[in-house]
Amino acid sequence: MNISKIDYEIAIVGGGICGLATALALHRKGLRSVVLERAESLRATGAAIGVWTNGWRALDQLGVGPMLRQKAMLIRGKEEHRCLKRSDLIEALAHGLPPQTIRFGFRIVSVEIDQLTSFPVLNLHNGGVIRAKVVLGCDGVSSIVAKSFGLKPPRISPIIERRGLTTYPKGHGFSNEFIRITEKCLLVGIVPIDDKLVFWFIDRPRLPRDSRVSREPEVLKEAMVEEMKDFPAEITEMVKNSDLDSLSYTQIRYRAPWDLLLARFRIATMTVAGDAMHVMGPFLGQGGSAGLEDAIVLARCLAKEICLDQSSNDRNLRIRFEFGLDNYIKERKTRILMLSTTTYLVGLMLGTSSTAKMLLILAIVRIFFGNPFSHAQYDCGHL
Repeated sequence: MNISKIDYEIAIVGGGICGLATALALHRKGLRSVVLERAESLRATGAAIGVWTNGWRALDQLGVGPMLRQKAMLIRGKEEHRCLKRSDLIEALAHGLPPQTIRFGFRIVSVEIDQLTSFPVLNLHNGGVIRAKVVLGCDGVSSIVAKSFGLKPPRISPIIERRGLTTYPKGHGFSNEFIRITEKCLLVGIVPIDDKLVFWFIDRPRLPRDSRVSREPEVLKEAMVEEMKDFPAEITEMVKNSDLDSLSYTQIRYRAPWDLLLARFRIATMTVAGDAMHVMGPFLGQGGSAGLEDAIVLARCLAKEICLDQSSNDRNLRIRFEFGLDNYIKERKTRILMLSTTTYLVGLMLGTSSTAKMLLILAIVRIFFGNPFSHAQYDCGHL
């Protein structure tokens, strides 16, 4: 296919959860978009994802909530909380899109603004060019779109996280609870997905030797089992029997609240969403749900402006697009600042061994952010 020059109305960079959710939200509002994914197929890195009440509200707006609830048990607590296999979520979002919406093998290397039209231009690794009226960067932590308009790179956390899935053919026996176990510097989290499948993660401070550790699944598994020799046997066995294809090693990155406060999230008709906008530590489990919220708000704001503009004049259309993106940013900024600040404080609390410091941070969170589950009670509204 000749891709030296391709024109699209709305181009979404990145075919992860946020990118697919945004495309589906736009589709449900009657707007056609294209998702440009650099990989050759759908990706589900990270094994599983926790989705809270606010995320389920967004999934219901996308029309996939009822079907996905059948794939994940309800975790005991005050709010709706379920853990989904990432592949189940990715496939559900992709299945709802029109044919040819997702284009694979499109590797974006830079983004610029056309001096004549003031619309974005995407440059591909093979020399090809894509022109679009709107570009939405849903391309994750290392976002090319975010970099193009000067967003600072995310900060590197001193914590690493390993994740995986373990299948128990005869049933795992864990209760429908989010289990946390701490031993020395290790934090192990366990969340059942269904009666036979468990998602787990292991967090610990980053060590100098980590730069030399192989990321090969077998080697990664052996290293984790060795680290967990002081844990109960059933926990060690859970890691030992994990599915190799599900294992991942993550250097946690985040945007600090003050970085978000001062950041510029739009240039011309480009903006960002999901981790490209507000990557945060996993301490509240809200990264994925916040990205789903972004998709709903972004589609709603763009659709409103496009419906108001019946002119074929590019200048008028560009102004409407910019206005819609500004409304999206205005609506999302307070929410992501709250989430980012809470996540940052909880991360500090989990990372300290000082009881006094822990109590102080807990008091600050309670005073300024209310009850511990207020982050899950947010409603992003209807499409």
